[in-house]
Amino acid sequence: MLLPRAGGAGRRVPPALSALSAVLRLERSRRAGVVFPLQKLARCLAPGTDTARFRLFHPDLAALQRAEALFRSGRQHVIDYVSSAVRMDHAPPPALPEVCFIGRSNVGKSSLIRALFSLSPEVEVRVSKTPGHTKKMNFFKVGKYFTLVDMPGYGYRAPQDFVEMVEAYLQERRNLKRTFLLVDGVVGLQKTDHIAVEMLEEFGIPYVMVLTKIDRASRGLLLKNVLEIQEFVKEKTQGCFPQLFLVSSLEFSGVHLLRCFVAHVTGNLPAVEAS
Repeated sequence: MLLPRAGGAGRRVPPALSALSAVLRLERSRRAGVVFPLQKLARCLAPGTDTARFRLFHPDLAALQRAEALFRSGRQHVIDYVSSAVRMDHAPPPALPEVCFIGRSNVGKSSLIRALFSLSPEVEVRVSKTPGHTKKMNFFKVGKYFTLVDMPGYGYRAPQDFVEMVEAYLQERRNLKRTFLLVDGVVGLQKTDHIAVEMLEEFGIPYVMVLTKIDRASRGLLLKNVLEIQEFVKEKTQGCFPQLFLVSSLEFSGVHLLRCFVAHVTGNLPAVEAS
């Protein structure tokens, strides 16, 4: 869960690679791996393999920098916790484009959101060692541009009213532009993930899959999971964006690209092309 950090004392220092300026100082191949981890993984494929789904969303440096600016708070651009809700009548008005993050308990959702907002020291992300820490829908306003919603985790220790809460949100939230479905990059799609996919497909909600914890998976295991999930997306889904997004909240791999995709789907980077 994200919480505004009170006062200036003990301000968090953003991690080293949370800013693009630091990434750009890396050696070229490592830099590419941090920004575009899926394309780096594609180099392990056999010659002649179709890699189109590995690079559908490929923003340039200027777009990445514009997206980063949205996640960096300032006097004229405030990132604020708005409210928490367990029912839709408690949710804030749908005034801005919105994205939501959802996934199994312990998939690393809070850690990823903390990484996305790491350039805004006044916003704290509380990461619990206990799965299922997030019990409500938590709404965060990113300036005048969009709202990000941290949804409760499903599966182990999910809130009792999880299904009712999430189904109501997905069906009623007309300003929802994209759902980010987080999948553990080490274990791949699980039964509960398939249930989430079925729900998104049934409601006709556009979504994208994000593979988390890629720093914990060997290259071979990660490639196996990526290829299997890509095939699943191609054959079994209609509303899922064909490209997967790979992230490591620890090493910041893929975080800059994900910020850019969030900015794009909320209409804040209209010049960036994505199928």
